[in-house]
Amino acid sequence: MTIAQRLAETTWDGSLVDGEGTIHSGSGALDRLEVTWAARTETPGGKTSPEELAAAAHASCFSMALALVLGKAKTPPRRLTVEATVTLDEVDGVPTIVSSALQVRGWAAGTDGAGFQKSVDEAAALCPISRLFAGAQITVEATWLPA
Repeated sequence: MTIAQRLAETTWDGSLVDGEGTIHSGSGALDRLEVTWAARTETPGGKTSPEELAAAAHASCFSMALALVLGKAKTPPRRLTVEATVTLDEVDGVPTIVSSALQVRGWAAGTDGAGFQKSVDEAAALCPISRLFAGAQITVEATWLPA
């Protein structure tokens, strides 16, 4: 049974190096995001890249998974901050997303550092975007902040 489907479309004009694209999404939240090769490999200049969008997807997905796990443990978070750094590298001469490094900081009452880390580990196995990136190296560094 499908839980959700979302749509995004990019219209690209020109060559890879000199061209540019515009992203539109079904929800409208990502409408008119500009994307270029230079934004992907050099200075973003106010434009986005697939890696930045993947990082946003991973950070938001992981925060939801961790909120779920902490809630089920009866230690709901007061606040979670999840930062994802997605790395594009060359593998066998082909650009490849090779890793997503997550840094997680969390405030949750009723838990301690070990309990928080256990919840982080469970969330890592639960997060659908982490599972999508299963071929890439995913690291999670967590910092528990006492409530």
